[in-house]
Amino acid sequence: MKGPNPPGPKRAMVLAAGLGLRMRPITEKLPKPLVEVAGRTLLDRALDRLEDAGVETAVVNVHYLGDQVVRHLGQRRRPGIVISREDELLETGGGVRLALDRLGAEPFYVVNSDVAWLDGPRRALSRLAAFWDDAAMDALLLVNPTARSDDYDGPGDFFLTPHGRLRRRKQGQIAPFVFTGVQILHPRLFAGTRVERFSLNRLYDKAEAAGRLHGLVHDGLWYHIGTPAGLAVARRALPRVQRPARAG
Repeated sequence: MKGPNPPGPKRAMVLAAGLGLRMRPITEKLPKPLVEVAGRTLLDRALDRLEDAGVETAVVNVHYLGDQVVRHLGQRRRPGIVISREDELLETGGGVRLALDRLGAEPFYVVNSDVAWLDGPRRALSRLAAFWDDAAMDALLLVNPTARSDDYDGPGDFFLTPHGRLRRRKQGQIAPFVFTGVQILHPRLFAGTRVERFSLNRLYDKAEAAGRLHGLVHDGLWYHIGTPAGLAVARRALPRVQRPARAG
């Protein structure tokens, strides 16, 4: 049994609006967040982690087959769910920007709905919360060693300095860490932006230039579930979850 959580963000966002094109044909009639892995949907896995970390309110953005996602979320009691509907896809940055007013003025978690992970000795989200330094950070990304990322064969995303700052991989380089899709962001990172289609990468570059982009290395296992092949790997590796229903 893992110990109590340190104080951390009480609000979070789960990114669940994508088309899931690389997961077809599975996602032709089923939104990717509702794909099951070992007895639990990807979306519920993310929300379970947030609930365990003490999150009280989670914003979930929806677009593709969004009504299915909304109906499914009607079965949850905790965390409290706020739906952010996107009439058109806004990508990761635009999606968070659209929901920013619902996320409050304090740092918040953002979790991709197409990842799953096993914690190490401590919960990954609690480790992020404990590592967060408001005076030094605008973004804190959970990163995983590229060599320990199953079904990932890319060149990596970031280098990590001894002081915990992230530096993006340049063209032609091989980086030792890949971004897991799990992070803490501060609303001030979005200053000067507007609701439009853009990637969070734009804001990571901004934070890196200011020396305020930091990373924490995941000490458990991590799976990116973006393709049928990645789904098969995760289904073989992750233990089956039988999470009891919780009263409201």
